[in-house]
Amino acid sequence: MEQSNIVIWERQGELGICSISNGKENYLNNPDFVSLNKLKKWTSEKGLKGIIIRGAGRNFSAGADIDKLIELAKDQDLLQNKMTEGKKILDYIENLNIPVIAAINGVCFGGGLEIALACHMRIASKTALFAFPEINHGFIPGLGGSYRLVHLLGNKAKEVLLNGDMLNSERAEEIGLADHISEDKDSFEFALEKLKSLTLDRSIELIHSAMQAIRNATILEKDKALKIETELFCKLAVNVKKDQ
Repeated sequence: MEQSNIVIWERQGELGICSISNGKENYLNNPDFVSLNKLKKWTSEKGLKGIIIRGAGRNFSAGADIDKLIELAKDQDLLQNKMTEGKKILDYIENLNIPVIAAINGVCFGGGLEIALACHMRIASKTALFAFPEINHGFIPGLGGSYRLVHLLGNKAKEVLLNGDMLNSERAEEIGLADHISEDKDSFEFALEKLKSLTLDRSIELIHSAMQAIRNATILEKDKALKIETELFCKLAVNVKKDQ
């Protein structure tokens, strides 16, 4: 087990667990809530096939501590630098070549929701609540949350961003913000089983190739994405054993 800022890292076999741990609400004390260098070290560990990001305790994260954010905003250069580093962290998570699942209990607000949106899948407990309450405090998401929300929800993103209202897990699943709802109050075990089902008996090379092909479909032109998909297929085919 290791820790960087408010994030605890541990391994469970082939899977990694990132726990946001900062009091009852798991507030993000800074936009750069974990060292990017540490995160790169952890996610480069040998044999790692997937990651779960969760909140320690009853809540995923209530987002930024508003008082600390206001204090930080007094130094605009420092705030800009902190926000830039925070965006780099979320971009890194989003672009990982292994699946990352957010296991969401309790509140998932503001910056916490931005972290969840950077993950490849979101699994919510029955009692989870989602919101971007920033609009009620006079600002907007600043770590890529609005961009990711629009790409995920399309026109529904306007309502989520401009209202600032809380969404329960059922509504979140209905609009596509949550991928699955756990029947338990704690979503972690559901997320763990889901991640195992995605990675068990899969080679790391196969997982990397699948994740690359999926990401290419969203960032590359069709012809380029299809060309790389075929190259990945041919490379993997060499290692496929013929049926006995």
